[in-house]
Amino acid sequence: MFASVDTKVVTAVSSGVGGAVGVAERKWYVAIVSNNSEKKVQQRLEALHYETYVAKQIITRVWKNGRKAKIDKVLLPSLVFVKCTETERRTVVALPYIKRFLTNKAAASNGMQMAPFAVIPQHQIDTLRFMLGQSDSPVTMADVPYRVRDKIVVVRGSLKGLEGEVVKTYDGKSELVVRLDILGCARVEIDSIDIEPLRN
Repeated sequence: MFASVDTKVVTAVSSGVGGAVGVAERKWYVAIVSNNSEKKVQQRLEALHYETYVAKQIITRVWKNGRKAKIDKVLLPSLVFVKCTETERRTVVALPYIKRFLTNKAAASNGMQMAPFAVIPQHQIDTLRFMLGQSDSPVTMADVPYRVRDKIVVVRGSLKGLEGEVVKTYDGKSELVVRLDILGCARVEIDSIDIEPLRN
């Protein structure tokens, strides 16, 4: 079960005219780029009028001398989300700063001859944007999905309205886990007092 976010809380990015008859649908593909080039690639693609997203968050880094500084850290290194049609994707992959596009190997193992290119649903992009933009604690990514745990909803605080799963950690704290399909899980520390069981 994937997390969903109250539409009052998250402003979804317009999907354009993908549903119109005869117009190719734009989907979120995952471009793989060189490490530390994500923001530059995003700027180049946006200059070509592609809608893009780089998952990043403002964090406080403490240097060895005790000095603190806020930095804009990329959460998913070497990945740039690009919203485009399949035809446009074939144009984008030919650009010199794009290595390739992420494929969904799990689909290939289910009987498909070739692994299709990974497509990320709009609501998962919205959820990730919301978590990174509103969380008071750093968001991290887990490489593998967690086992099914209690489904919860955040009822107060900056992440109010976010649904997900929880993994208990230590006194009074929990980890809020939001599944993002093939990307793994986004997780963030949250006070247990701020969550309630999700009722069907």
